[in-house]
Amino acid sequence: METLALFAVALFLLAFGSISGRIGRTVVTPPMLFVLFGVLIGNSGLHWLHVEKDHPLIHLLTELTLVLVLFTDAARVDVKRLKRDHNIPVRMLLIGLPLCMLFGALAAVALFPHLGLWSAMVLGVVLAPTDAALGQAVVSSDRVPQRIRQALNVESGLNDGLALPVLLFFICLAMHMENVDESNFLITAAQQLVVGTLIGIVVGYAGGRLVSRAHAAEWMNHEFVALSAIGLAILAYAGAELLGGNGFIGAFVAGVALGNTITPSCGQILLDFGETEGQFLTLLTFLFFGALMVPPALPHINGTVLIYTLLSLTVVRMVPVALSLVGIKLNRATLFFLGWFGPRGIATIIYGLLLLEEGHLEHREELFNIAVTVVLASVFVHGFSAWPAVQWYGRVIHQSMKRPEHNPTHRFPLRLGNRKKSRNESSHRPKLGETKRDLG
Repeated sequence: METLALFAVALFLLAFGSISGRIGRTVVTPPMLFVLFGVLIGNSGLHWLHVEKDHPLIHLLTELTLVLVLFTDAARVDVKRLKRDHNIPVRMLLIGLPLCMLFGALAAVALFPHLGLWSAMVLGVVLAPTDAALGQAVVSSDRVPQRIRQALNVESGLNDGLALPVLLFFICLAMHMENVDESNFLITAAQQLVVGTLIGIVVGYAGGRLVSRAHAAEWMNHEFVALSAIGLAILAYAGAELLGGNGFIGAFVAGVALGNTITPSCGQILLDFGETEGQFLTLLTFLFFGALMVPPALPHINGTVLIYTLLSLTVVRMVPVALSLVGIKLNRATLFFLGWFGPRGIATIIYGLLLLEEGHLEHREELFNIAVTVVLASVFVHGFSAWPAVQWYGRVIHQSMKRPEHNPTHRFPLRLGNRKKSRNESSHRPKLGETKRDLG
């Protein structure tokens, strides 16, 4: 990276940090600003950053980001409590997520028939994971019932890891059907899944026990308990890759195993550190997304791509969510709220980059450009709509306190700096045209 670009990024990071508290009380989100700053310093703006999107540095950054996000998100979830207390996200993950993949593929087949069914399935899977960080007010605001906040939080934390093996399967299948991969795609996909899962279990369980015992015996200090988050995540990733498995699956499974093995005190230290590092890498990824991925995709945006983007952010997401929650008797406003807030973010960006690495996958550039368009739209549409939607939904749902939305549920830690109450909720001063009546 050029020295001028490095200087500009560092200065912007510091400047943003100095006003981050104020921005947190507006409809503007950090991903919006980092994407716009990326566009500004990229080839479509000031030309300060002369790195291509397939540069090894970019792939290293994005892969490390995904490893940490998968690991820390999975480590947050207590599997026993998830099965017992959280039927909404469980249904959204087990029923809604596959339906979202299918609906996305069917929409792609209808609008881009030249892609073929299997490449369309790849696109549907790439766009299925959600990123709650793009609408942070939704999962941090006390105006939204805790059960609904937790549903979106848990879904966002787990769906990227659950979508990954499906993505690997359809990439292998697409290349096999295009006759560019003569190997048995089922064996290849199974090997990546099985080896990655086994390595993740071993690293997560053994690592959790080791850190817990070393900390209890005062052999490991606070700082190195925190550093073990990065160490264990990378160990699971690299170990799986070395043995022929998929490193991302290894990191995700290791996070699940660790979160259900390590002691609570160590787990909180580890997650706090992983959270900070993960947020830093996430924002850098959005910056590089704006600088290196958005400009090449813009010339390829046409009416068909815009229609698919609109469908992807609405029908493709909202209908599967509504179908997955049939029988729970949720308010229609809740079904709309849960369906609308399925932002596409980090996982889609990085899974799109994985497609570019598959040199034999036909239409990979087109698939990537479509994914970039959907993420770009999601960053701004979901970001700007988060705070107004929270106010609307809060007014609607609190008129009926006996609805199942208000049932008590176990509270999992939220992602991206929400361990304290949201500033939006702790300060009742009207912002951006809000009135005291709106806040009440």
